[in-house]
Amino acid sequence: MNAEAFVAIDFETTGAVQGWPVDPWQIGLASWDGEGWELWESWLRVGERPFHPQAPGRYEQIRDQLAEAPTLEQLLPVLRERLQGRVLVAHNRSTEQGVFRRAVPLENWGPWIDTLSLYRRAWPGQKSYRLMELLRGQGLEEELQTLCPGREAHDALYDALASGLLLRKLLAQPGWEEVGLERLLM
Repeated sequence: MNAEAFVAIDFETTGAVQGWPVDPWQIGLASWDGEGWELWESWLRVGERPFHPQAPGRYEQIRDQLAEAPTLEQLLPVLRERLQGRVLVAHNRSTEQGVFRRAVPLENWGPWIDTLSLYRRAWPGQKSYRLMELLRGQGLEEELQTLCPGREAHDALYDALASGLLLRKLLAQPGWEEVGLERLLM
């Protein structure tokens, strides 16, 4: 994909609760321009709704901030500027695509690269393809902590950057440097 810019994206959501839609409460973007990272994030308003009891993340500590945060629709001007015409990257992209389909159905960003699918093709037979386990296995934990200090898994910015680091690492492997975008989208 020779140095095309991409944006890795992650949402943290409320999880499925009967009678309520799955709503995003945090978005993180990690943009790679071939030379460095630009990080951006926002809390997202969810109101007085329940979260799934096993939903990961620190939403309980920031419920007041979430009540005051912008909605995804209010962030559309910023998101259009950051996502339009860019290749989007996510670990299990269907999750992030689903959030966009439900929240802003008229937007059609992409194309999308799925790091989960790519790593399954590149390294078949792994015990796990979970984001943080792949990150550790590729020796990227220290870089992630340096670029995103004080964060941990299930933080949208942290997870977005982890996906971006995985893609960048894969594209640096022998035989992957010149793989075209069309093959990465499979």
